[in-house]
Amino acid sequence: MRRMFAAGAVAAALSSIGLASVALSSTLWSGSAFAQAVPVETRGAQYAAQEPVKAERFMAAAANPHASAAGQEILRAGGSAVDAAIAMQLVLSLVEPQSSGVGGGGFLLTYDAATGGVAAFDGRETAPASATPSLFLDESGKPLPFNQAFTGGRVVGIPGAFRLMEAAHRRHGKLPWPVLFGPAIRLAEAGFAISPRMYAMLESAAPIVRDFPEMRNTYYGADGAPLPVGTVLKNPAYAALLREVAARGADAYYKGAPAERAIAAITGAPKAPVKVTRADFANYRAIEREAVCGTYRAYRICGMGPPSSAATTILATLKMLEGHDLKALGPNSPRAIHLIAEATALAFADRGNYLADPAYVQVPVKGLIDPAYLAQRARLIDPERARGSYPVGTPPMEEKAAFAPHAGPVIPSTTHFVAVDGKGNAATWTASIQAPFGSFLMADGYILNNELTDFSFVPEADGRPVANRVEAGKRPRSSMSPTLVFDERGRLVLALGSAGGSRIITHVLKTLIATLDWGMDVQAAISFPNFHKDDGGTLEIEAGSALEVMRPQLEAMGHTVAARPAISGLQGIQLVYDAAGRVTLLGGADPRREGVALGD
Repeated sequence: MRRMFAAGAVAAALSSIGLASVALSSTLWSGSAFAQAVPVETRGAQYAAQEPVKAERFMAAAANPHASAAGQEILRAGGSAVDAAIAMQLVLSLVEPQSSGVGGGGFLLTYDAATGGVAAFDGRETAPASATPSLFLDESGKPLPFNQAFTGGRVVGIPGAFRLMEAAHRRHGKLPWPVLFGPAIRLAEAGFAISPRMYAMLESAAPIVRDFPEMRNTYYGADGAPLPVGTVLKNPAYAALLREVAARGADAYYKGAPAERAIAAITGAPKAPVKVTRADFANYRAIEREAVCGTYRAYRICGMGPPSSAATTILATLKMLEGHDLKALGPNSPRAIHLIAEATALAFADRGNYLADPAYVQVPVKGLIDPAYLAQRARLIDPERARGSYPVGTPPMEEKAAFAPHAGPVIPSTTHFVAVDGKGNAATWTASIQAPFGSFLMADGYILNNELTDFSFVPEADGRPVANRVEAGKRPRSSMSPTLVFDERGRLVLALGSAGGSRIITHVLKTLIATLDWGMDVQAAISFPNFHKDDGGTLEIEAGSALEVMRPQLEAMGHTVAARPAISGLQGIQLVYDAAGRVTLLGGADPRREGVALGD
């Protein structure tokens, strides 16, 4: 049976973002044969002026309207921001399976308004105990081509999503655990209409999915074509899994039959040279870590530390920009774009060398954001002239490290969702299964990740180990960047994050500068054109955007400029205070995807 989107709040949300008119670009992201199969979508970068969604009590924002509606439902029922975020992740696993889900993991930052505390939860996947540094090497010791390595059993990390939900709920949950599963269970049983974005991703993945029968049978017709836009897709297997976990907690997944079914899918798949056991699942733990915080002008910014590379890279970039008056330069200045790009490239040079799982590598977190070190690094930036690439620095550290740079693909996928509840608590959560559709393996109606491809394919170079090499039980480095911003009075003013592979960092960075320096509201900041420069030297600007007008000036400054489609998935909530301290919530969703902010 086929029908269009149902009436009600979700349909209104879909209509409000013009979902029917989404145009999908055929321009392909680079880096692998898989890149040539999966397009990055964009509606064009000249987005119509769009006002932020306003609310007085609470708000939820996600990359899919069904998920935003689930968050809103939980908040209306008196749930906390974390409660709403859990409900959104469970729905996203169903309606945005190409990006995240219970077969993957993520990072969550929370803010407790009563105590002012910030907590960071690490639900990143882990390599199985049998994994070795040679996981991505062929018989001759050379790294496998990405198109031979990104699917199947080789690449699946032990999922962290349910343990992350459980840990966060124990700390910040308000509603009973089973209640949070209600929206996703209802939607899985009643069905949801396949969206244009999901259809386009399925269409691009069709040549790959031929080798993966469960995914093919779930999302494709007998003719091998993806189910059309508007087709109502039900997922009773996923609903059954959620009912089991809702009733018995995360142990039902990690220590029960669902783990056995996941293991069977992994070990019975093509390209499964590692052994995955029940112990790998049973021993998985989410970790509550200390958030990494620093200052930028009058603001305090907190993010996720290792194994995420986000906070150190964002804070380092911002600190190196403090000596420049970005506000005076404004968003239409080629010099501003140049300065931001050069500072980002400097920070990325260190990111590639030092960031990895802190249980395996002594990451010099304090050194990487040390103001004196960054002042020294900032002197390498020529305000008038671009540099192709920057050398790795030597930040202050307890032990001198001798690592080789990371070597591996860049995969733009992932999703972000954020909530602020009626008490002023916040949850900002980035989740992923890595590449679109992860490993292409399914169990219990969800897709298993391919996050192990976030490790370096090359374990050592020139006699030096790579910090982010594969090791048993290790968590791969990530760029996921859930971020919280506080003003000079310690009040929360912004909660945000994005999708987009390593470009997540620059998507979030752009949004921070647009709000904090250029005075944009969160929606305008999200909609502002994306740009990116890492230690590879090329300055990427969003194709079709106003930044293309600056291209001659940027090239005259020595930049190698490439116009590419946007791959972001920013969601954010801004808190604006009046003179009496009353707050208005402003919600922003990325117009490049299907997201929406909903609040009361």
